[in-house]
Parts: sequence; C-alpha cells; structure tokens
Amino acid sequence: MTHPILQAATQIEADIVHDRRTIHENPELSFHEIQTSRYISERLTQMSIPHKSIGNTGIVATIGKGDYCVGLRADIDALPIHEETGLQFKSQNDGVMHACGHDAHTAMLLGAAKILKEREHELAGTVKLIFQPGEEKVPGGASILIKEGVLENPDVRVMFGQHVFPEATVGTVQMCDGFVMAAADELYWTIHGKGCHAAQPHLGNDPIYVSSAIITHLQTLLTKTKNPLSPGQVTVTSIHGGSATNIVPESVEMKGTLRSFDAEWREKAINAIETHSKMIAEMHNCTAEVTVLRGYPAVINNPETTSFAWNIANSFIGQDNVSAFEPKMWGEDFGFYAQKIPCTFWMLGVRPEGMESMPGLHNAFFTPDEKAFVVGTTMLATAAIEWLQMQRKIA
Repeated sequence: MTHPILQAATQIEADIVHDRRTIHENPELSFHEIQTSRYISERLTQMSIPHKSIGNTGIVATIGKGDYCVGLRADIDALPIHEETGLQFKSQNDGVMHACGHDAHTAMLLGAAKILKEREHELAGTVKLIFQPGEEKVPGGASILIKEGVLENPDVRVMFGQHVFPEATVGTVQMCDGFVMAAADELYWTIHGKGCHAAQPHLGNDPIYVSSAIITHLQTLLTKTKNPLSPGQVTVTSIHGGSATNIVPESVEMKGTLRSFDAEWREKAINAIETHSKMIAEMHNCTAEVTVLRGYPAVINNPETTSFAWNIANSFIGQDNVSAFEPKMWGEDFGFYAQKIPCTFWMLGVRPEGMESMPGLHNAFFTPDEKAFVVGTTMLATAAIEWLQMQRKIA
C-alpha cells in the first residue's frame, strides 16, 4: 500500500464498483450505447474533465496540457446475451449483457480519470481518455474513431489498454510483446444447388454435399499453404440447409471465421476461400456466393511500451504477480490503434482467489471479481503519469 496511485485507487474503490454496477445494469449493444455514453459524460462533468462526443456514442476526454499525449482506452458496448448470473445488479435489458467486461473497463478508466484529474498539475503532458463504442461489432469502433481523428489534436504518441481475463487470478497482470491477438475476419457462404427428391439425386445438384466438400477443403489452407510455425485458423461455425429427410434443398448457408497473425497469409487465405469455394461448387454444378467481411487486424504490442508497462505492474503488485500472456486467436479492435502508434494491451486477472476456473468471456454466467478493479485502475493511471514523466526526462 505504499504505492501512491494504488492508495488513491483504493480510496475510490467504492466509486469504481458503483460505476461498474450501474453500467452493468444498463448494457447496450454495439453502436447503440446512448445511455452508457450519457452516464460517462455525466461522470466526467462531475469531475470537471472536458470531453466531447465522437463516433456518435463514443467520448474522448483530455486531462493536462502539452503536445506530448498518452492515450488510455476503454470499450463500452455489451453483447446480445441473456444474463444468468443472478446478481442484484444484473442486466435490466433483456437479452443484452456485459459478458466481456466492458463495464469494468469503463469503470476503471473513470477511476483513472479521477486520479489523473486530481494530479493534473503534475502531469508532464496530456492524457487522452477514449471511451470507445462498438468493439464487439465489425468494422469496430476503433476504426471509426481513428477516421474521426481521435488520435489527433493533440496527437496521441502511445496508447495503453486492458482487458479483464478470467483465466488469471485477481491481483495479477499478464502481458507480452509482439502478437497478442489475431486478425479476425467473418466468412459467409450461400451454396445454390438444385433441389430434388433424395431418392432421385441424379435429378438435382446437392448443395449439402458441396458445403461438406468446402469445409473439408478449408483445412488444407492450414496444412498446405501456411507456415506451420505461424498460427492461423479457419472454422465453420454455422451451417443451415434443408428441412426434411427425403428432400435435397435448393441452398445451404454457412458462416465461419478466419483468424491469423501473418498478414500475408491472411490475404492468401481470403483469396483462396473465395476462389476455391466457387470452384468446388462449380465442379458439382452448383454456385457459391462468398462474402468475407474483413474484421480487425492483429493486436501487436510494442516492445518498449510493454517493457514499461511490465515494470509498472511490478512496482505495485510485485514481480510474482506479473507474468507472460500466451497469445490468443481472439479478435480485438485495439489492433487498429496498434497499427498507428506504439501500444500495449495487457490482461487483468479477475478470477476469484481459490477458484480453479470460472465462466469465461462471452458467457451468460461471467462474473469478474471486483477486487481486481483497483489493480486495473492503478495500471492505467500510473502508465499515463510515468510515461509522460519519462518523456520529460528524455526531452
């Protein structure tokens, strides 16, 4: 408790928890975060922090002054999931839930805002607080905010962000430099055939068989076109076609995802998915409509900012509680920021002590331990303060 920012975060822990529970109780889907945005604005106003709307439901606020600027980001949207936690502050919007911790991310950034505002005269530059909509839905709120100039005036030089992580115990932080999360693209197919009676297959063209052939062929993208040392994944997650045991349907619809770290292979895979699917369909006298909805780029942590953040975590939770994060094939639109400027994205442990496992992200029973919020708030505020101080010394 000798760390000054940790002490400050502990003193406002009740406020952080209150913000989180209020936001959790009133979740809103991507790009529809109207009430959430209004609540954030009210809280910032109470703290006398200047801010403005961006990207319709996003908010950008600034603390301090000077051309050198550090960005802190939190996402604010929820998911189309019916909550099953039974919490007293459970979602009041049926079918919508903060099952990915964005309520916690927002509350922790509000907590960091309060700490930074109280120390504004000490800041060696500007801190830009980015409350970002639409992380859960392509094209991603980050891409929209960047186009609208969120990284400009003043120009954000580096950015830090975090995500609650149910696989790690509360009171711990994980991070790594280099690849953190994968590029994520959405895949859609409609296979058109010719319906017929199942007892007379020669009179039709079977789109179900074509679909199965495409699914099988997709695995060759992983085994024959990709460097075995480079992670990548193609998965079909939905297939719909037919309605009876004795009828070959007219069409089949499929959905799936492409995940990759290697940008060059990503382009090759997208091209192959489009061209090979159509070729396979044509071989069996069917046609294939293929749509690839390009999603987020890979999240790549900058080595310098990550080493810095690692040392920040060591300074107040101890080196035994800071460890390397194993990269995941998840997607995160924080990758758009990392394409533009040096960034670090860390994982905040939220699994209760003594619990071997807990419901994961995007789960109707997901319940992060609120004790972690003081750690996350301290990480954000300390990273901003000390990075600016470091730049002043360098200058």
